[in-house]
Amino acid sequence: MTAPVKQAREALGARLREIRKEAGLTGRALAQRHGWHYTKVSKLEHGTTTPTDADLRAWCQACGAEDQVPDLVATMRAIESMYVEWQRQMRAGLKRQQVSTVPLYEKTKVFRGYENTVIPGLFHTAEYAAAIFTWWSNFLDLPNDTDEAVAARMARQQVLYTGDRRFVFVLEEQTLRTHVGSTDVMLGQLDRVLAVMSLPRVSLGIIPATGERQCLAQGSFWIFDEHVVQIETISAGIEVTQPREIAIYLRAFTLLQESAVYGKPARDLIGRTIAELQEQ
Repeated sequence: MTAPVKQAREALGARLREIRKEAGLTGRALAQRHGWHYTKVSKLEHGTTTPTDADLRAWCQACGAEDQVPDLVATMRAIESMYVEWQRQMRAGLKRQQVSTVPLYEKTKVFRGYENTVIPGLFHTAEYAAAIFTWWSNFLDLPNDTDEAVAARMARQQVLYTGDRRFVFVLEEQTLRTHVGSTDVMLGQLDRVLAVMSLPRVSLGIIPATGERQCLAQGSFWIFDEHVVQIETISAGIEVTQPREIAIYLRAFTLLQESAVYGKPARDLIGRTIAELQEQ
């Protein structure tokens, strides 16, 4: 189980515990009412067991909290849909995964993104994207449609120039230094980042490796408006849609913004990285 899914299940379990305690019931008393093994209550409250719809309805009935059932069931549905295996999603090739996100990109007005390892796809050069797609294709043993996937990613970048959209990104300094492709590929990509930074609708901050931090985020994530958070892991893509979970990511993103430098200090970081690559 990936960390965000585990956290979501633990949050649901914490809510169940609150409902039980508000009803004045012990875990054993609740279990006895429905003929459950006494450990089931503990497992549900700690997020180690996934509740069924029937479990949630029985829980709320015993606690006199039937009005909580719709929200709890919706939360459970959201958790179940959060985890999507990349290999299943991309079985038809990397291009399909790129194309599948176009509707979300087109309807989004404000993009917020945090990346800690590589440059975000919206800012890729074709060569940098090709190097990344080639790696994923080999790593996950996917059909080799790198050229088609690159073309789809380049087409998706049109959202940068159309409509009334804003793009707010925070990158770790490491994203500038993670060597993707050849030195020429990296130099071209860093030049591209400098060019994107000049777009009036783009805000791009960089968190210096040795700078003071306001947030210790564990992985990259994107927020689409304030409706969906997408997280990519090695084996899965996760979508967060619960408002209270999205609020946590928005708070983290604000703190990451406060950790970043902008304008000339950010361009200087990129310039120093370019100079180091040229020396090599």
